[in-house]
Amino acid sequence: MNQEIRFCAAPDGTRIAFAVVGDGPPLVKAPNWLTHLEFEWNSPVWRHWWEELARDFTLVRFDQRGSGLSDRIVNEHSFDLWLGDLAAVVDDLGLDRFSMLGISQGGAFAAAYIVQNPGRVDRLVMYGAYPRGQAMRGGTTDEKFEAMLTLTRAGWGRDDPAYRQMFTSRFMPGATIEQMTWCNDLQRVSTSGENAADVMATLSRIDVLPILGDVDVPTLVLHATGDMQVPFEQGRQLSSLIPDARFVALDGNNHFLLASEPAWPIAIAEIRAFPGGDARNDNGVATEFGAAAASPIPADLTTREVEVLRHLAPAARTARSPTSCSSRRTSWPTTYRTSSPRRPPPIELKRRHSRPGMD
Repeated sequence: MNQEIRFCAAPDGTRIAFAVVGDGPPLVKAPNWLTHLEFEWNSPVWRHWWEELARDFTLVRFDQRGSGLSDRIVNEHSFDLWLGDLAAVVDDLGLDRFSMLGISQGGAFAAAYIVQNPGRVDRLVMYGAYPRGQAMRGGTTDEKFEAMLTLTRAGWGRDDPAYRQMFTSRFMPGATIEQMTWCNDLQRVSTSGENAADVMATLSRIDVLPILGDVDVPTLVLHATGDMQVPFEQGRQLSSLIPDARFVALDGNNHFLLASEPAWPIAIAEIRAFPGGDARNDNGVATEFGAAAASPIPADLTTREVEVLRHLAPAARTARSPTSCSSRRTSWPTTYRTSSPRRPPPIELKRRHSRPGMD
């Protein structure tokens, strides 16, 4: 499987690198930091994500400004500029309608894009996402956060990975030595210490809570119960405020979901089955997931929170046209028994500047 790397220009002229791989309906990954299109393609942390998604979709990923293969020297970072980068990529590809994947802060960017561009997005999948950054939700004191920014500027690019290991341990505490080493290296090659600090400061001020009620597409929210980087409560908050969102709690502590985790096949099956389809294994057999493993309704929800979530889920799935947003899955089933969905034909993408990708 090969990815093709291309470039486009953001509204302010910044060059944005993006990758296209797979065939099927388009799935655009919203921006998040710590990316490098080439470096992560063969990584033991992300490769399984991109390969599995490319089996069912034309997967589009991009390096946000200041990172990866996109322009590293930029004048500023802001939520609006990053949204402009996302819009530049989808417009360069000529995509009229597509689905979105929001990982970590990418969930907030996807939500904002959907609200600002009605009718462009068919469905939304969030993993490990949050509606509010640390500064907005009181995740740390100003003094501690400023100290972290200072350390980031000073220690990010050093050959000694001691500082970067602090982040890696929070992103995936259950990783192997190989996976942790790769994540340490990704941080170093993805961006500079100055850019990393500026990005962290910008992300800390994210707040999309006021607009979540206007996200009017079928939405799937996946979150690890023990996520050490983004609290589990953030995923619950997203699913309770986005109309009719489906919430699936995954057993695990890693913010980066690894292929070796029991939660991985559950997550990819949920993505393939949403909003209507079939959760099947590689042999085409319908898969059953135990309630303890999938935990569709978290055990620590209050009675009132469960009532709210159930109120958001309709009593039955209704037939609809492909452009309608009214259909939702009923309740929280753990078994799927439907016929295998028909794959739509590959999309035709406009050709731009490109270069060969990596195997």
